[in-house]
Amino acid sequence: MRDARKTEEQKRDKGEKGESLRKMNHPNIVKLKEVIRESDILYFVFEYMECNLYQLMKDREKMFSEGEVRNWCFQVFQGLAYMHQWGYFHRYLKPAREISSQPPYTEYVSTRWYRASEVLLQSYLYSSKVDMWAMGAIMAELFSLRPLFPGAR
Repeated sequence: MRDARKTEEQKRDKGEKGESLRKMNHPNIVKLKEVIRESDILYFVFEYMECNLYQLMKDREKMFSEGEVRNWCFQVFQGLAYMHQWGYFHRYLKPAREISSQPPYTEYVSTRWYRASEVLLQSYLYSSKVDMWAMGAIMAELFSLRPLFPGAR
């Protein structure tokens, strides 16, 4: 369990997220190339990826095969396992953040229906289990091409 409250020191250190992202070196995690600071605003530059799962799903009429869904989800779970092993978690998974260099290869603020209740209710204590909740909702959507818990943005 990690306390998600930001201390004043963490709020001042806007580069913390960039440093954490720089540590992530895994084939199923998009690589951070550069962090640019301009007028107290941070810009993150990531490696180029051709599309995301949302783009693959949005105009699709035919269901994905079980093999495609299994392949994509396996890759995301591999990346998440690596992050979780180092004590990090994503917290804002959704299909538009699941990135693909080319179908069917993948990796991955947030739409409410992918968020775990701890995040929705703004709990200060949560764990990597919030990522598992989101992945369950994403897997259901990949199979049905519809959000599991549709709602208003």
